[in-house]
Amino acid sequence: MEDSSALESSVLVLNRYFMALHVIPARRAFSLLCKEIAEVVHVTEDRYESFDFESWREVSQYREFFTESDEAYDWIRTVSFEIRVPRVIRLLGYDKLPRQRMQFNRRNLFARDENRCQYCGHRFPSGELSLDHVIPRSQGGPTNWANLVCACTECNKRKGGRTPRQAHMKLIRLPQEPKRSPVIHLKLRSGRYRSWKTFLDQAYWSVELK
Repeated sequence: MEDSSALESSVLVLNRYFMALHVIPARRAFSLLCKEIAEVVHVTEDRYESFDFESWREVSQYREFFTESDEAYDWIRTVSFEIRVPRVIRLLGYDKLPRQRMQFNRRNLFARDENRCQYCGHRFPSGELSLDHVIPRSQGGPTNWANLVCACTECNKRKGGRTPRQAHMKLIRLPQEPKRSPVIHLKLRSGRYRSWKTFLDQAYWSVELK
């Protein structure tokens, strides 16, 4: 991956007790590592290994250290060295617990529905989707996880201010509040982020994006 894109790749952040907190761009993760606020947590099949910035830079020079293929990582290249973008970092002095509730916002709603119109089932770019109240607000429908879905322009226009039954339309899936951050769920589908699963499977909380 090119350096500019690699700096925007995602890094999972843990507190000092190895509890998942949130996800940040690699650019921010490297800033925390350079300031010695955080360390890299490298996950292997049977253990975790921790590295500060300098030691992570050193092991990045030895490709045989990593069991994953190069495609599983992103690289930052400077004039004097190359360094792999870590997938997980741990905040050394942060012991607060993760938030218990997920943020209710457009980004998470689009991610929950995977950018798929919940009436016709087709995927669209976010800019071509709207959020539809299943039970219209004019009929007392609330604005919450269970009453908002992604809808394309055509389906939203066809449904209008009616319920799906009134409009003779059917939802492809009943909306509900996700148990895990939808964006995290999408990331886990990629082999690049499989090391996150170790920490997220142990979680009884919702991991949020900052």
